[in-house]
Amino acid sequence: MILSTYNINGVNGRIEILLKWLKERSPDVVCLQEIKCQEKDFPAKKLMDAGYHSVWQGQKSWNGVAILFKREIKETKRGLPGDPADDHSRYIEAFISGLVIGCIYLPNGNPAPGPKFEYKLKWLKRLTAHSKKLLSFGIPTILIGDYNVIPTDLDLYNPNRFRDNALFFPESKKAYQKLLSLGWTDAIRALYPDEIIYTFYDYLRNAFGRNAGLRLGHFLLSPGLSEKLIDGGVDKHVRSWQGTSDHCPVWIEIQLTK
Repeated sequence: MILSTYNINGVNGRIEILLKWLKERSPDVVCLQEIKCQEKDFPAKKLMDAGYHSVWQGQKSWNGVAILFKREIKETKRGLPGDPADDHSRYIEAFISGLVIGCIYLPNGNPAPGPKFEYKLKWLKRLTAHSKKLLSFGIPTILIGDYNVIPTDLDLYNPNRFRDNALFFPESKKAYQKLLSLGWTDAIRALYPDEIIYTFYDYLRNAFGRNAGLRLGHFLLSPGLSEKLIDGGVDKHVRSWQGTSDHCPVWIEIQLTK
């Protein structure tokens, strides 16, 4: 099974890019972030025509997450538990082929310090609590998405440029490591422990041309799934397509027991 994450940065404006990539890579599961559309405007029919069922949580102009699968999806949760007042569309969860799949669009947190950064840390704390509950069920689980956290110096082109950025603040990295410490495995780092891998390139300053990127797209595997991890990578070339997102599609392949 091939599972992927793609911050599409506006699903309707980039639907042709998404469809082109889906045809090329043919992933089984896709977690989309920043779909940036209301519920009624999600292009479910176009995706179904391309062979993908969908569940999604929309929001006008901002945020939004979706899960695509080649067969029918059983949605299990929308919205991250822990704050009933939080109306951001940043988390959706589904049961797929014996797996729990959580699709995540973690808050950016900038400008920091400030209210947005405090919201980011609280959201991470809620995610950690929810992930602990998921682990307690003993069901194979993968938390997939744009975490807006740069875990280590290896995961960005110039650490000094990001010392004042919420994505790289010590508190953000510490919270991410605390999440991992519950038993989750960062799949891409498990596959490539020492390689420079980026999943995001800013539109400014020819970042893509200079390979000045960040690693923000992560797959966290519950215990036992790391043994089933076969391969993974970044479809970097998609970032060069006309009108593309500033994020690249990222994918992993796991061997499921039939």
